[in-house]
Amino acid sequence: MYQRDGMPQYADFPEPVAQNSNELLITMKAAAIKQLDRSRASGKHYSVQNDPEQATIIGGDGVGVLKNGTRVYAIGAGGMIAEKALIDKDRMVPLPSGIDDVTAAALPNAVFGSAMGLRFRAGMQRGETVLINGATGFTGKIAVQVAKHYGAKRIIATGRNEQSLRSLLALGADEIITVEQDDAAFVAQIKAIHSRTPIDIVIDYLWGHTAELILSAFKGQGLFTHKTRFVSIGSMAGDLIQLSAENLRSVDLQLSGSGLGSWTKPEIQQLLKKILPEMFKLAAAGKLKVETVSVDLKDIASLWDLDIPGGQRLVVTI
Repeated sequence: MYQRDGMPQYADFPEPVAQNSNELLITMKAAAIKQLDRSRASGKHYSVQNDPEQATIIGGDGVGVLKNGTRVYAIGAGGMIAEKALIDKDRMVPLPSGIDDVTAAALPNAVFGSAMGLRFRAGMQRGETVLINGATGFTGKIAVQVAKHYGAKRIIATGRNEQSLRSLLALGADEIITVEQDDAAFVAQIKAIHSRTPIDIVIDYLWGHTAELILSAFKGQGLFTHKTRFVSIGSMAGDLIQLSAENLRSVDLQLSGSGLGSWTKPEIQQLLKKILPEMFKLAAAGKLKVETVSVDLKDIASLWDLDIPGGQRLVVTI
């Protein structure tokens, strides 16, 4: 349970009751804590800014068991970090036997933040070059692997942590760029890569100043330019950027965002029916690396703000 002016508390809560025939009661096993959960719980995320400030059960999705024993990943009809939760029967995915609860709970949000942008906003095709800005976080690491699985010819990854950046080479990245260098050197490196192997897609988890630099690196000189699809997914480096009209007019640029509210109903159906099942199978077969740290539900208050290093995902086991 979370009160917006305090920390999460482990407490008794009435068992939820289905309100209609489309809701199912599920026995929860694991649920990941994402930045989205923290942002929504504090009332800072745009999706809850008009909601009343009252105690709520946190967690938007997770892994559990239905009454018939089927183990599923599901998006909640209410809070999911609890012993029992309600789910919408149209928003669940049966899990393959080879994947554990913690991995299955950790993976989906990163798939939302990678596959949806690549498939639907960027319209990625096999053989394309993808730049992932801010690739050392959990979702960024999954994005490198998903882009590789979708047939990227070349993957360029940016980030701050040198060790984490180098680890991306083993996950499918072909080239890494540190953002811990001066602006001119960073832009020059992007330009050199774009000149050698034109960048088709940018998947951006940082926004802010690094996004400004990348966009400026694509600026044209009055001649035909290569089309680049820039997809904003996160804003860890700031919510606002400065983008000149001259920069926009000088390059063949498609700028879009991927997140809550931007996806269509058919895209969500593809996510649940095709994309997530495929990713679960890859993880079960060891072809998709997912790094996690798990904690017990009763310790949620003390571990809510736990700093998880190296692009791992915090998962609550129940």
